[in-house]
Amino acid sequence: MKSATGFTGSGSRDWFIQRVSAVVLAVYTVVVLGWILCNGGFNFEQWYGFMMTTPMKILSLLSVLSLVAHAWIGMWQVFTDYVTTRQMGPSANGLRIVLTSAVIIAVLAYAIWAIQIFWAN
Repeated sequence: MKSATGFTGSGSRDWFIQRVSAVVLAVYTVVVLGWILCNGGFNFEQWYGFMMTTPMKILSLLSVLSLVAHAWIGMWQVFTDYVTTRQMGPSANGLRIVLTSAVIIAVLAYAIWAIQIFWAN
C-alpha cells in the first residue's frame, strides 16, 4: 500500500511532527535571541562559549533535526500538491523524483554539517 506521506506514512503524524518541530525551532530562536539581547556587545569567545555548552549543543541538535523534519514534510507536501501529472503532464513524475531527491540530499547534508559543527570538538 502506498504511504499517505513521505515522512511517517501518516498525515496526522506528519502534522504532529511539523507542529512539534515548529515549537522546538521557536524555543531555539527565543533562547538565542534572548542571549543576544542580554549580552549585547559580545565577542566571538563569548558566543562560542555559549553555543558550545552541552545544553546549547543539545538544543542546537534538536533544532537542526526539527528543521530537517519540518523542511522535508513541507517540501514533500508542496511537491505532491503542485507537481502533478494533471497540472504538468507525464513529466511531473520525473520532476517530482528529482526535486524530492534534491531536498533529501540537501537536508541530510545540512544535518551532517550542523552535527559536525556542534559535536566535532
